Amino acid sequence: MNFDEAIAAFAPSLPLAVAYSGGADSTALLVACAARWPGQVEAFHVHHGLQVAADEFERQCAVVCERLGVTLRVHRVDARHAPGESPEDAARRARYASLAALARAEGTRPGIGSIALGQHADDQVETVLLALSRGAGVAGLAAMPEVAQRDGLVLHRPLLGVPAAEIRAWLKARDVPWIEDPSNADARFTRNRIRAELLPALDRAFPQFRSTFARSARHAAQAHALLVELAQQDLGAIGAPPGIDALRRLSRARQANVLRHWLLQAHDCTPSTAQLEELLDQVHACTTRGHRLHIKIGAGFAERRGALLHWYNPSPPTEASR
Repeated sequence: MNFDEAIAAFAPSLPLAVAYSGGADSTALLVACAARWPGQVEAFHVHHGLQVAADEFERQCAVVCERLGVTLRVHRVDARHAPGESPEDAARRARYASLAALARAEGTRPGIGSIALGQHADDQVETVLLALSRGAGVAGLAAMPEVAQRDGLVLHRPLLGVPAAEIRAWLKARDVPWIEDPSNADARFTRNRIRAELLPALDRAFPQFRSTFARSARHAAQAHALLVELAQQDLGAIGAPPGIDALRRLSRARQANVLRHWLLQAHDCTPSTAQLEELLDQVHACTTRGHRLHIKIGAGFAERRGALLHWYNPSPPTEASR
């Protein structure tokens, strides 16, 4: 799919906000959306405060938006990561929280419930490779969906089928400038090493890798949807919080699936593989009324309270570390 085809197929509800960093992908998306739906598009810019150049990024975004006749709204956030936290994960969470805050902010055009994000085909491949490097399950391998709901908003990624080179070629043909973020060349970040080293090698060995990786991600997304459906059925049968005896009657694979689902949905907690395996072992050992269960899971603890399995966090994170 080329860029123009992707924009032609994009059908969000209006009015629309575009998450605008000033980079090539979000610039092209903003220019195309503003031309297609004049007067119906706003730009949301998240000022992370992580680079000296962040103020200059904001100024350049303002120049482009003025030229396009698009309202620019800026949200400043402290995206510094907590000890032991991935800088990329911290920045991503801060970015999504900022987009939600901008959509609700006073002065924002009423009715904005859709936000367009500029991730493209190369980003999708990088996400799949990151998931593989971390030993992720089908949820991670499903990578980024084209449409998702978060914080009451509908997030659209209309460019997931468009290669990065195609987006830059589209901008160059129209003489539209964009910002090159210097952090994209920082080899300390895994995603940047994938982009600089693995993608060129894949291009040489498997020229169609973008479309085949995307197809694999769609298969994983279908498998994940089925697992979620099964987990919802099982959770309805065993209760929330789960009854231990009812949980033990499920197969180990279904126990893992329903516990993973319950922890994420009820407590926003994602256990590591080792933590989940230990929890399953402890559940299996709960054959007597007096058996104690208390183990670390994510940022909190899972414990047995009578006939039920509970999870709690003794010290919830502060707003700054979320």
